[in-house]
Amino acid sequence: MKDTLVTALKQLRLSGLLASLEVRLQEASSHGLNHAEFLELVLQDELLVRSDRLFNRRVKAAGFREQKTLDDFDWSFNPSVPKKRVFDLASGRFIREHRDVLWLGPPGIGKSHLVQAIGWHAARAGFVVLYRSIFDVVRDFLHDDVLGSEDKVLTRYLKPDLLIIDDMGMKQLPRRSGECLFEIIMRRYETRSTIMTSNRPLEDWGKLLGDVPSATAILDRFLHHAEIIQITGKSYRLRNQARSLEDSKPATPAEAPIDAKQATMEGAPIDAKQATMEGAPIGKKQPKKN
Repeated sequence: MKDTLVTALKQLRLSGLLASLEVRLQEASSHGLNHAEFLELVLQDELLVRSDRLFNRRVKAAGFREQKTLDDFDWSFNPSVPKKRVFDLASGRFIREHRDVLWLGPPGIGKSHLVQAIGWHAARAGFVVLYRSIFDVVRDFLHDDVLGSEDKVLTRYLKPDLLIIDDMGMKQLPRRSGECLFEIIMRRYETRSTIMTSNRPLEDWGKLLGDVPSATAILDRFLHHAEIIQITGKSYRLRNQARSLEDSKPATPAEAPIDAKQATMEGAPIDAKQATMEGAPIGKKQPKKN
């Protein structure tokens, strides 16, 4: 390959094409590809590299706590998880329809894993995703409110095609949290999709936010086009711990058999057969000897 061609491809930033060009030239020669077929192959190589690069950028910008996929999830551990509905959400149809999703259930049953996996698949499909815990949301707004850049923070939450707000209900939130969350939900209403998770029932949100009117307004808008998924079950995180405790539990030693005389001394009941073997029938007096 000529140096001038390599230099030109680098200047045009066609790194994907450059990486595969040598192989494609050999393929074109051995299979007798015409110019149009060869050009199509090298352009597909470039597009694939760019697609992967953009996907990695979207995943990084999403800020996932962990990169999870649906293939990583243990479906057998918690049968209450609606697998068909989860895969339907992962298709991204609800994002295109600007619908919302609310996940309810106790801690440790896989809500965070599933919503991050749905976000990962959405990013793979080309959607812009942002993942934040409710504590991150409040911290972002309260911190930037002090710095006077609240509009900039709000724009960050309004831009994504899919916003995921995790961990609602872990503990009571600071003052003005309800106002921050309401602003986000109201501005995204019917224009963008939002996923929220909560381990507390909806009637507790007013207490968690410390603002019943804001909680009512948030739920009124959020639940209008929302799909509610309720899951139950044991904690997945505590599964291995429970197994370890079971494995470390000492085995109960086998008890030695107790004879009738010993049992009588200890006050243990004796059945008729066992007592007869000792020479004393139950319920009858021994005859006196003359």
